[in-house]
Amino acid sequence: MLVRILILSLLIAVNLSAQQKDSITVNKNEQNYYTLNELRDQLEDSFNDQNFSNAFWGVMVKSLKTGEIIYKRNADKLFTPASNMKLFTSAAALMLLGTSYAFTTDIYANGIIKEGKLQGDLIIQGAGDPTISKRFYNDSVTKVFGNWADSLTQHGIYEITGNIYGDDTAFDNVGLGKGWSWDNESNWFSAPSGALSFDDNTIEIIVNPSEIGFPAEIKLMPNTSYVNIVSKVITVNDNSEQSIHISRLRGTNLISINGSIRKNSSPVSNYVSISDPTMYFLTVLKEVFEAKGISVKGRIGSVDTAEKIIISENLSHLFTHESVPIYLILKELNKNSNNFYAEQILKTIGYEINGFGSQENGVKACKELFNTMGINSDNMVIADGSGLSSLNLVTPRQIVTLLTYMNKTDQFDAFYDSLPIGGVDGTLIDRMKKTSAEYNVRAKAGYINNTSSLSGYIKTVSGEMLLFSMIVNNFLVPPNFAEYVEDNVCNRLANFVRN
Repeated sequence: MLVRILILSLLIAVNLSAQQKDSITVNKNEQNYYTLNELRDQLEDSFNDQNFSNAFWGVMVKSLKTGEIIYKRNADKLFTPASNMKLFTSAAALMLLGTSYAFTTDIYANGIIKEGKLQGDLIIQGAGDPTISKRFYNDSVTKVFGNWADSLTQHGIYEITGNIYGDDTAFDNVGLGKGWSWDNESNWFSAPSGALSFDDNTIEIIVNPSEIGFPAEIKLMPNTSYVNIVSKVITVNDNSEQSIHISRLRGTNLISINGSIRKNSSPVSNYVSISDPTMYFLTVLKEVFEAKGISVKGRIGSVDTAEKIIISENLSHLFTHESVPIYLILKELNKNSNNFYAEQILKTIGYEINGFGSQENGVKACKELFNTMGINSDNMVIADGSGLSSLNLVTPRQIVTLLTYMNKTDQFDAFYDSLPIGGVDGTLIDRMKKTSAEYNVRAKAGYINNTSSLSGYIKTVSGEMLLFSMIVNNFLVPPNFAEYVEDNVCNRLANFVRN
């Protein structure tokens, strides 16, 4: 009898142990682990959230190790991806340009150098470098131009008797992307592209309080005459409402600043896009030259406005400015979701592959590449490189296919390292905190009106790499509701275990 009881107890224990392995939660280090069927059920619950009953989710989750589709929902439907388009742009940049690709800007003399003078014109030939800014030069917005002034003096040039011309013919003159909203034109995230571009084609407006009842103090970075400021900001007491609105009149560089700032407020900083990148570039360049002691007797303008024909064979090359390698540039592009960088890179792909920097040429080169990846480019719409346009259309499966392909290439490390890390940096710095996805997920987030997306890589608790893409369109709730669903899904994926 005793033996029978022991055997029965052992069978019950084994059965309970098996049931625990298949249960929704297994307590281990205060974490919950999910089996495949449980994971799928819980993902269904997440995407059936009633807050999105009038919206559409597109999802695909795939195991990199086995190729198995862990979960899918409308995976082959077309969605507006927002900044998930940057995954396509950055992948194309690495595959078509290479990880060590660097942007170059060439400086030429159109005349002779004699007795400290360039007797003629200075030519600046741009090719789309997005990094001539404070981002890569210790927060000094004009450091590059200052270095160029030093290089001119090393060539014995202290005066330019002629003009400074900008050669921006590598790119077209269409600064804004297809489908971009006019309402956003003056915002920093809608800055125009250009073969000659300076400080993301934006200007920083800094508002400082003064005395109560008096106009606030306005400071520009860089301090340039290129923009005109009309300020109607008044300093108010600390019990009053503080509200500052900054906008630029469409097609001009007239910037209006309205509102109020509290007496003891910290400085309020905003970035505004500019119009005509080439002239912005040249204006600040001339101002820096003159501040460094190089006199410019002539005017500034693009080569199209030159009074005489500039013959390239007659130019003397002075020096070349080279950017940091593109793998570093892609970190700025993806981690901070920099729209300007994305558009510059898309046109650069068009310039390098098809001979001219336009969105159309960039898209053409990208689509040819995507076809080789196994993505049918006829079944997608690429309107821009950043995802700011609502005209872009891709499927979650196409994004997962891209992520899968990049993992097999020599460029994967650069691609993977460019993505934000959950809870650590970039656009994911405040997300997934204190979850299994923190320090784990590498993904690109995206948001425009009524659209949210998150796609990338995540490792499960057992070390299995999963690829995922989540896009939701047409929702009406605040965007942090969508982010909550996405982050919760990432946490569940991280806790997935095989039976």
